[in-house]
Amino acid sequence: MEGGDQNSITRAYVGLGSNVGDRAGYLLLAIHGMMRAGLPIKRLSSVYETEPVDLREQPRFLNMVAELEGALPPPEAMLRALLHIERELGRHRQVARGPRTIDLDLLLYADLQLRTELLILPHPRLHLRRFVLTPLAEIAPLTIHPSFGKTVRQLLAEVNDESAVRLWRPARDRQP
Repeated sequence: MEGGDQNSITRAYVGLGSNVGDRAGYLLLAIHGMMRAGLPIKRLSSVYETEPVDLREQPRFLNMVAELEGALPPPEAMLRALLHIERELGRHRQVARGPRTIDLDLLLYADLQLRTELLILPHPRLHLRRFVLTPLAEIAPLTIHPSFGKTVRQLLAEVNDESAVRLWRPARDRQP
């Protein structure tokens, strides 16, 4: 599947995270940025406060997942739009996996498996991270990971990541 056929309905999931400044504000600005970019957000998970995983000496994150559904741009074009939003919101990539105003990760794009210089789908660490699997399982528990053939709910039950993931703000209305 090439993805992005303007006449077809495609579903994708984007992970959002922030651990600098007004974390909740940056999540909201990123959601608005995605809508301005024409990315059709269908629903949003709750917001979770999470421990940093890779570089532990940094502030806690707020994380959530957005489900996009509709006539989506091709995956690499979507990634470029997400990177543009990150830059607009002051994301600087000086320290790998370090503190950030906003982090937008394309997690899944339909059932596409892709490996290019720019993008790997599904996200290569999706199945290893409780802070991604928890909000994703909230809104898409039965979605199948195309590489493993398991549901998101199954991946969450099996993940070895013991980092703390705490509900911070429940989704009141899952619509953006």
